Amino acid sequence: MRQRRETASASSKGSSSGEASEEESSSNGAEIRTTAYVGNPRRSSFVWLALLLIITYCCSSIYHYQFQSMPVPLTAEEAGKRGFSEIEAFKHVRALTQVGPHPVGSEALHLALQYVLTACENIKKTALWEVDVEVDLFHAKSGANHLRSGLFSGRTLVYSDLNHVVVRILPKYVSEARGQSILVSSHIDTVISTAGAGDCSSCVGVMLELARGISQWAHGLKRAIIFLFNTGEEEGLNGAHSFITQHPWSKTVRVAIDLEAMGIGGKSTIFQAGPHPWAIENFALVAKYPSGQVIAQDLFSSGAIKSATDFQVYKEVAGLSGLDFAYLDNTAVYHTKNDKLELLKTGSLQHLGENMLAFLLHIGASSHIPEGNSTESEEDISKNNAIYFDILGMYMVVYRQKFANMLHNSVIMQSLLIWVTSLVMGGIPAAASLALSCLSVLLMWVFALSFSFLVSFLLPLISSSPVPYVSSPMLVVGLFGAPAFLGALTGQHFGFLLLQKYLSNTLSKGRQLTPIIKAAVVKMEAERWLYKAGSFQWLILLILGNYFKIGSSYLALVWLVSPAFAYGFFEATLTPARLPKPLKLATIILGLATPILFSAGIFIRLAATLIGGMVRFDRNPGGTPEWLGNFVIAAFIASLLSLTLVYLLSYVHLSGAKRAIILATLVLFSLSLAVVLTGVVPPFSEDTARAVNVVHVVDATGKLDQGQNPISYVSLFSNTPGNLNKEVKQIDEGFVCGRDKTVDFVTFSVKYGCWTYNDTTNDWTEMDIPTMNVVSDAKGNGRITQVSINTKGSIRWVLAINIEEIEDFEFKGS
Repeated sequence: MRQRRETASASSKGSSSGEASEEESSSNGAEIRTTAYVGNPRRSSFVWLALLLIITYCCSSIYHYQFQSMPVPLTAEEAGKRGFSEIEAFKHVRALTQVGPHPVGSEALHLALQYVLTACENIKKTALWEVDVEVDLFHAKSGANHLRSGLFSGRTLVYSDLNHVVVRILPKYVSEARGQSILVSSHIDTVISTAGAGDCSSCVGVMLELARGISQWAHGLKRAIIFLFNTGEEEGLNGAHSFITQHPWSKTVRVAIDLEAMGIGGKSTIFQAGPHPWAIENFALVAKYPSGQVIAQDLFSSGAIKSATDFQVYKEVAGLSGLDFAYLDNTAVYHTKNDKLELLKTGSLQHLGENMLAFLLHIGASSHIPEGNSTESEEDISKNNAIYFDILGMYMVVYRQKFANMLHNSVIMQSLLIWVTSLVMGGIPAAASLALSCLSVLLMWVFALSFSFLVSFLLPLISSSPVPYVSSPMLVVGLFGAPAFLGALTGQHFGFLLLQKYLSNTLSKGRQLTPIIKAAVVKMEAERWLYKAGSFQWLILLILGNYFKIGSSYLALVWLVSPAFAYGFFEATLTPARLPKPLKLATIILGLATPILFSAGIFIRLAATLIGGMVRFDRNPGGTPEWLGNFVIAAFIASLLSLTLVYLLSYVHLSGAKRAIILATLVLFSLSLAVVLTGVVPPFSEDTARAVNVVHVVDATGKLDQGQNPISYVSLFSNTPGNLNKEVKQIDEGFVCGRDKTVDFVTFSVKYGCWTYNDTTNDWTEMDIPTMNVVSDAKGNGRITQVSINTKGSIRWVLAINIEEIEDFEFKGS
């Protein structure tokens, strides 16, 4: 028997023609020869850097096209009587902001209400003769709003004397239209610190223009459309609650649509839909500029976003389904003085208005509409939950959870089958290689999080502000993105070295290879395992998302299927004797094209929203460490990079770009840090200011039998992390700052703040302070106490009830 051992020839200069290895074996006179070509494993560093720049540019372009490109505003003449004109809607927004801040109880709110009422009366006068327009100035009586979940969970909010403007538009000659209505709702009132151009005068302006347009169309409708301009939303969603529980028209509502703002302008995005998918499915059919992401709904429902909208009342109290829209641009100005007209981006109102007009006319003429107060079980509702997302703001994809389960299960089973088959064929070496490649992914996460966490912890110690990037969000790329990127590269590099060592030992026990070929084979095999580990990571996330029925699991599906398909198309081979080649450039381009298209804009939008939210991060001022906000952003960016760069970084190890990448990353981080430390870019600007609250407190707490006199002082505190030394110095009114005086405002507490007693006895008398009197206190099977509260001249007051001490209570107004 004769056997020729493997021979190899290599180009003397390592040219791209590569290296060849041959094997011949014979058994019983038969001879088999296998040939494998090993390409040059060293990839040009310019190719990798060019690829990184192209991907970065594509991500930026996708974000701008998906979220920043706006429709052209139309004038009244261009829109026509039945169209939507941003120019006309903008006039309403300007008029409402000119009255200044208009919180509940203020004279300015009365002026804003009168303006909206007059505008609605004008719509009634100019409506089409076949259309009825009914205008109602509704005065809500006292009520108690108790919500089971969300921001106000466990609290009962007491309200009284709220006024709303309600408009009902319906066809004159369709008698059944009165029995079924579509509700469009937003709020007129603002927080006390801002005129509320974004939150939510922009919504009211859009609704007034929509009402005018629909009043010219409604003869084709089969049901009424109700526009609710409520007040009391900023006090705890009380306006929506009073309408749903007290207004007679509320009993006819079948679908609820809420318009909100958590920033100012930009594209108004759907961030809550359901529970019934009918509304989102119909919106996707007709919307001209669809914008909506189920990932925002997942985050909102999880409680990660500490906010609430009237839509919660419509779902929870009235049992209605529908849609919740919100403006999300420039979230840093939300509930601050900078929520002003000048920052409202051109085209924002046109975007929402055209979408809503088409949607309302479509569902208003629909022959079918779901009934409110659904009796479906939670299991049935879960199966019918809608999963939705838009592609570049041009097309919206909507499908139900039942279909998602089948799709995800199919992909999961096929993926597991492929992995199990490959591991069985590869034996112990394949299983060990998979384990080591997964270890490299774990190391990516550990190092990326560690590097970025270290920076986030040190930043408040060396910077004048714990959040120095709020006015310049791009700084987070250098401050947190660069360390996270460097950490991810470092972690995967260690994994690459471990894989190399193991594969080198494995190959030594197998085929006889020359040292040159063996070194090349080891590197290329390690590179392939690192790439495949990315698919395995996303497979685990898809399994978890599918198990917990998370709507945004479609992102895991996209990041799994597309790269795996590209690998199978360009790289996979069924010939076990063939030695590997370097991964093709086409594999990474084809594999990442679809995931980037689907998710780049979403990820950037989430990061921008998160950064803007740092202005209001500390809900109980001084109650959280100053570095905690940075940790949240660092964790998001590090996780995002670890998830998305796992494929791309596998290409780095066979290039000469490592040193250049590390150097460029360090330079970017150093420049960003220098900008922060030198104050070249201030943490806040004229348009993105720190949220500082100044409150005149009259503290009348104390036991009734002690006869304690009220104490008056001015409290200064901020929801933005950081001390108030600079602000106190500028004000120069004798403020003393510290943590030794916690102020309890019932709904939240101030654990770090400043206070002063200078000139705090003016402009109030004891006659303005609400008083509480015990009317009766009977003891029987249980203790029943009747208490009366005289609010006197107080406009804003809060009643807190300790539900641990009081089993049940009832509120009656007089």
